[in-house]
Amino acid sequence: MVLRTIFTTLYRMVYPFLGAFSRGMGVDIATLSFVLIGRSLVAAFIPFVASISDQRGRRFGMLTGIALFTFGVSLVVISPSIWTFSAAIILGLFGKYLYDPATQAYLGDQVPYERRGLAIAITEVGWSLSLIIGVPVIGYLIANFGWSAPFPVFTILGLVMFAVVWRNAPREDPNPTLVRKPWLNFGIVLRNPVAMAGISIAFWASASNELVNLIFGVWLEDSFGLQIAALAGASAVIGFAELSGEGLVAFLTDRIGKPRALKLGISASAITALMLPFIGRTEVGALIGLFLFYISFEYVMVSHLPLMTELVPSARATIMSFNLTGISLGRVIGASLATFIYSQFGFLYVALLAVIFNFFGLRALSRLQKYGGTP
Repeated sequence: MVLRTIFTTLYRMVYPFLGAFSRGMGVDIATLSFVLIGRSLVAAFIPFVASISDQRGRRFGMLTGIALFTFGVSLVVISPSIWTFSAAIILGLFGKYLYDPATQAYLGDQVPYERRGLAIAITEVGWSLSLIIGVPVIGYLIANFGWSAPFPVFTILGLVMFAVVWRNAPREDPNPTLVRKPWLNFGIVLRNPVAMAGISIAFWASASNELVNLIFGVWLEDSFGLQIAALAGASAVIGFAELSGEGLVAFLTDRIGKPRALKLGISASAITALMLPFIGRTEVGALIGLFLFYISFEYVMVSHLPLMTELVPSARATIMSFNLTGISLGRVIGASLATFIYSQFGFLYVALLAVIFNFFGLRALSRLQKYGGTP
């Protein structure tokens, strides 16, 4: 959970401080949005590297991910620029996308399915802590020491993470499929209609979320003139929403069943996206709307993960890496559309498109249930 907090803070800090980073590096927001699109396109290559945990072991996948993260952020320490910033963001995502499937596959190996929702929800708390703790700290560093100030801190934390996993992660790997060639695992996943339907859910849900995720900081600045400290506070509100979503998963998902939990969460996400432009006409209303939007989205994503770990048990790390590819490609779609729609038509149309994407997510869930993928 703690290590996931560090990984995710690097990933998420760009969104609320998009304006601060663009001003610090002397580039416009559109340029940085292309960096985020490029970061998400990295996902096309993730299965080729993340499935290494099905061949070399979960510990090896975790350590490789941490090494990439640490190398990337150290580049900005050496020479701060838009180029090293872009490299850090992309390599940080590569590292995260090696570390996460290895961790989730390990939990799939060790934790019984009927309790796996709780186990994964605990590790996913790192996602919300990145906003509750990580982003406010990043905001303080940027406001007081400049846009590149977080990167020396990340470099030190990366070295600490590597030492922690090296010392504590089990060297013995219980996964019985380590000798399987990666392309065989790819075929098992890509030819499985249940697996593809599950990945589609992640794709549409993340596309919907990214539309709001990329724009909310700019929207709050434009609507209410919020400054860096206030944006960090808004991020903390979203973090508490996500923490609540993870708590709901821990409490409900294993009890009511993963597919039913997903249907509930996707429906709630669509409703709250539709509400956002109307209740967001005041600062308090905007924050309440964002709280509800993010709690429902987090409930969807964390309920989705334990379901995915059981769809193809013989290739857990591989299917989880393809799932991350679906999430990232969804973010590519959301990031590609968000700034254009917001600048040309306004936030209302951003929210409406988020509703449509959630509807497609419900359709994908129906197909998964049709194919019998409801363990």
